[in-house]
Amino acid sequence: MYALVERLYPLCRSITGDGVRATLDIVGEYVPLDVREVPTGTRVLDWTVPQEWNIREAYVADASGRRVVDFAASSLHVLGYSVPVSATMPLAELRPHLHTLPEHPSWVPYRTSYYKPDWGFCLAQETLDALPDGTYEVRIDSTLADGHLTYAEHVVPGEVPDEVVVSCHVCHPSLANDNLAGIAVATFLARELARRSPYYTYRFLFAPGTIGAITWLARNRERIGLVKHGLVLACAGDRGHLTYKRSRRGDAEIDQVLRHVLATSERPYEIREFTPYGYDERQFCSPGFDLGVGSLTRTPYAGYPEYHTSADDLDFVAPEAMADTLAVCREAFAVLDRNRRYVNLSPYGEPQLGRRGLYDAIGGRSDAKQAQMAMLWVLSLADGEHGLLDVAERSGLSFDTVAAAADALAAAGLLKA
Repeated sequence: MYALVERLYPLCRSITGDGVRATLDIVGEYVPLDVREVPTGTRVLDWTVPQEWNIREAYVADASGRRVVDFAASSLHVLGYSVPVSATMPLAELRPHLHTLPEHPSWVPYRTSYYKPDWGFCLAQETLDALPDGTYEVRIDSTLADGHLTYAEHVVPGEVPDEVVVSCHVCHPSLANDNLAGIAVATFLARELARRSPYYTYRFLFAPGTIGAITWLARNRERIGLVKHGLVLACAGDRGHLTYKRSRRGDAEIDQVLRHVLATSERPYEIREFTPYGYDERQFCSPGFDLGVGSLTRTPYAGYPEYHTSADDLDFVAPEAMADTLAVCREAFAVLDRNRRYVNLSPYGEPQLGRRGLYDAIGGRSDAKQAQMAMLWVLSLADGEHGLLDVAERSGLSFDTVAAAADALAAAGLLKA
């Protein structure tokens, strides 16, 4: 995963353009992608697909020709979606177009102007402070023209057509944690699920933030009913503890699953309530769709000083942190896939388990007592309303023990899903 982040890091990404396509080309080497191109001007819900932005070169040069700010050194150095500029101007005229972080004088900020024509450069405050008065050459070789918004999907087929959507954004330039770690975790999660033959169908969405999710929702309104669960992945590689943000519903099944997995994992973690600000969970959870989609991060957006700055670099993300995020996703989806609701086919009194060989089958196990209790709990709550996770949490037994009991009872003809 870290090697994938390293490959993607130098690319200049935005909400549209060749940087997004190059990113998806690389991800496509790991998992097959269905790439979609949506033309500029397409109406998507209350939004319109914007013009496509591409950039080849951008710099500020002093009177000697020395480039004091250069897009070639970092894609963060140019204001995202800057219109083309070719001019010479004094520093006083240039200053309003220069963006810095005075509180972190050696860092370069990430700034954009997607929907308002503008241009600018981002640089370290210490670089700006060192610029003498004088005349500067300013050049931004960019195009803002009709084109396309690009996103991609990867589908892992399941036993049923009901879907789990896993979404990550592909619109940020050289920011390793936000968003490249999320892309890497999603990519490797897709590979693992394909080897597992899951119960649900898993749809991975690689799309630019906000406008990408909105575009996907607009183009899939007729099949939104298939989406039963969802998870937005972002900030997946920093060294902070895991944080799960609930869906707008607050009690969606994905909320219950993530809370259970984190609580039983002995990891430090935090659960946050839904707010209508953050990543694309707010699009999936908007009232008209109201999907059960939560968000999993390590340190949440804007929760660390390096957020949206050049300090969110390759040293800021840790391979072991991405591995831990991937492990939690793996565990959560394993629970989600097995969290069935069953109906007890012998609900009048307790069925005789001994004559069905169920007690004998577990008699030699060290956890035989737990396994027997799990069967009784499953039978007690198998009313079509409670899932196996409800049983595990109410009984205090592990989910795996409860799921194994349900499998045994179903095989004996005592349960129906």
